[in-house]
Amino acid sequence: MEIKRRSIAAVGVFVLLGGVVALGHWYETQRARARAQPLRATEKAVLVHVTNAGDRGPGTLREALFVVATATGPTSISIEVPKINLETPLPAFVNGHGVKLGGQASGGQASGVQIDAQALGAGPVLDISGPNTSIDGIVISNCTGAAILVRAVRFRLSASTIDSCDVAVEVAENASDTLLERNHFIKDRLGVRFGAAGHNSAVANNEFTKNKDAGIWAVRGAPDSHDDVIGIHDNRFTDDGIGIVAGNISVLVERNDFINARAADVHLVGAGAVIRANRINGGASMGIVAENARGAIIDDNELVGLAAYGVMVRGSSNTLVKANRLHNCGYGLAFVLGDAHGASTAVGNTIIEPRFNGIDVIGDSPILRRNEVLRAHGLALHVEDFQIPSGKKVQSQPFLEDNNFGTGPVGGSSATVAVQAAPH
Repeated sequence: MEIKRRSIAAVGVFVLLGGVVALGHWYETQRARARAQPLRATEKAVLVHVTNAGDRGPGTLREALFVVATATGPTSISIEVPKINLETPLPAFVNGHGVKLGGQASGGQASGVQIDAQALGAGPVLDISGPNTSIDGIVISNCTGAAILVRAVRFRLSASTIDSCDVAVEVAENASDTLLERNHFIKDRLGVRFGAAGHNSAVANNEFTKNKDAGIWAVRGAPDSHDDVIGIHDNRFTDDGIGIVAGNISVLVERNDFINARAADVHLVGAGAVIRANRINGGASMGIVAENARGAIIDDNELVGLAAYGVMVRGSSNTLVKANRLHNCGYGLAFVLGDAHGASTAVGNTIIEPRFNGIDVIGDSPILRRNEVLRAHGLALHVEDFQIPSGKKVQSQPFLEDNNFGTGPVGGSSATVAVQAAPH
């Protein structure tokens, strides 16, 4: 009898252990499923529709930004109302997985989905603080601060219009991989402002029109400590105060059209600029100004119908002016008060029918090689010493080699200029 009771107890213990094992297996399975569920959620993109044009509440842009801020994967915001009137600042774009904001674009142009920021005070309309953000097909207008502040990596703005703002796009020093393409910047104070040369950044195929101070402003107090270059190419600048201002930020400006700038089409200060293969047309201004520039390259540009100088190099060193074509401008080239220890050079430029002088050299000693000045209405080459108000005179002693000044007269304060300037 005792043996039977022991057998029954053993069977009971075995059954109990089996139940414990089964319960443990079930628990681990459920736990694994619980862990797996968020992983599947992170792979799912979130689409948020903006259907309310108000400043706040369900369906508004503000609500959409709160939703995407907490999403665990990539998100998209579709604006499906024609106009949003903002009254208070929006939350920033902070999703680390990427946000796409868009209106209903048509034919590559902004759709007319408008964000009116007239009621906002200072501060950005859209604050890009998270990486991998793109904005397409919207209009932002009437902002007293920046329309878009970029302070993250991999931002893209395309097919959009920014109108009548203080700064259309403000790109902070810590931003990189910024791409601005196929946009319109109209009647802003500054179209685009860069705080530094962010890695792999470009401004391409945009239109800048009637921006008060400049279309693009890329200026910092000291040269960049790295070799990154902002590519600015295939844009059109019309009736801006200045097309591009570049100071101590490396830029490569290529294949742009500049029309009727009020002060200058391109103004360079400091180091790091290459201006190549652009077309500059008209305006009561100078074309390209290199002021206190170091190592700038001005190459293969065409300058037509400017009222003042085509290219002015002032207070600069080691600047190369090469293979540019100038015709029907007020003046051709000017070299003024350059660095005596780093002479600038003009080589292979062609200047046709300037209304006044072809090349002016004032208090400078540049190297002039193989340039042609044809049918100058004033002097083909004009060289003058510069008299400082303190009484000291800065002599002009250009080095001249194989230039062709045609039948144009050559003159200036140096008695040797005429002999040196004779074509070879």
